[in-house]
Amino acid sequence: MRGMYTAGVLDVLMENNIPVDGIVGVSAGALFGVNYPSRQIGRVIRYNKRFAPDKNYIGLWPLLKEGNIVSTQFAYHEVPCKLDVFDDEAFRASGIPFWAVVTDMETGEGEYLLLESVFEQMDILRASGSMPFVSRPVVWQGKRCLDGAIADSIPYRWMADQGYEKRIVVLTRQAGYRKKPMNKALCTAFYRKWPKFLQKLLTRHSAYNAALDELEQWQANGEAFVLRPSEEINIGRIEKDPEKLQAVYDLGRKDAQAQLAQLQQYLQAE
Repeated sequence: MRGMYTAGVLDVLMENNIPVDGIVGVSAGALFGVNYPSRQIGRVIRYNKRFAPDKNYIGLWPLLKEGNIVSTQFAYHEVPCKLDVFDDEAFRASGIPFWAVVTDMETGEGEYLLLESVFEQMDILRASGSMPFVSRPVVWQGKRCLDGAIADSIPYRWMADQGYEKRIVVLTRQAGYRKKPMNKALCTAFYRKWPKFLQKLLTRHSAYNAALDELEQWQANGEAFVLRPSEEINIGRIEKDPEKLQAVYDLGRKDAQAQLAQLQQYLQAE
């Protein structure tokens, strides 16, 4: 739910017609980022405020019922297909390539999967956003996958490798944040059958922190434009309070508006 910050940023970029010709999303960034090509301003905060308090959407009930803390049936099918409809036709017609990152549990490596239809490839998004420990692996084309953030939390290097010369990076942690190691005993208890995935979990903090260090250099050198929270976001991963979700969304909007002129200059510069 820290992704409400991303939603606020993206809505401001859409309102100001900031052009992009490629997007890669990870975890909540993938789940909410698909609304950029579909041009559905306000949809993310609207449906999350509406449904987050519902026990069927996210939390203990779907975890006990399905083995997933975010309900497969309600959150990934009922909401986007019936209750707050995602515009898959606009997404497909946008012409903007959109990749979602998942982690292959067998190899421990990231898979960067091109989405051509959200409805037809919903399981890719579900895999990208399936947090370890509280989600069942999602099988996609024979591969057992979980949260893309385990393999590549901030895929700015991958986008550079695809030939994108200017990168807009949206983070949900404030400047100076550094990730701490995960509990080794807990990780081992859950994932000892997948040693390469386990190793990625245990070293994720160091990879993530190294990426932040490098990204700061990229930003200083003009190789990336980074949008990040101007203050610490203090909500849980499965926050249910609509007012807290709104506050995080509003912070994203405020920070994006404050840096909009700088972003436009960055994109226009040779």
